[in-house]
Amino acid sequence: MLKHGILGLLNYGDMSGYEIREVFKNSLNYFWTAQTSQIYRELGALEKNGWIKRRAVEQDGKPNKNICSITDEGRKELLRWLSEPDVDMDMRSPTLMKTFFMGELPISNSLNFFKKLNKEYRGLLNNLQAADHSIGSYQEMIPDKRNALFWQMTADFGKRYMQMYLDWSESCIHILENMEGKQ
Repeated sequence: MLKHGILGLLNYGDMSGYEIREVFKNSLNYFWTAQTSQIYRELGALEKNGWIKRRAVEQDGKPNKNICSITDEGRKELLRWLSEPDVDMDMRSPTLMKTFFMGELPISNSLNFFKKLNKEYRGLLNNLQAADHSIGSYQEMIPDKRNALFWQMTADFGKRYMQMYLDWSESCIHILENMEGKQ
């Protein structure tokens, strides 16, 4: 999946590995995390597959910069992947796994867990709301402005998803506070 994310970014324009990492961090990272080492490892695999090509650009007083470009074969692979009708219903969640077994802890520990979650979710929602500014900035850099519509749809999903988590954690806090009061 990471390889297709990188191909998608390079489809917008040539970038160095550092630029890919920065754009990834400001956009895709909200729903797909990747370490810098994973991105660079994937760039090597993409080049080996013939889906990207790299060219060195000399820099004064700095190491050479490798600029990556998507190839025709890479664009075909991106479009093939985008056309697949797969529906991902992966529901793996460490948070839900912990929640399932949380009955083993005292209510106060569980309550603290959900309060911390709630704080994290609130921060993530605030970050996603700030993503609208990034979408506007990146939209100016690409030829087909229509792409930003799909970026906005993705950000909207993220905001709704995070709001659902906020609502859920607040409900859990309320339930646990009521339980704690009855003990």
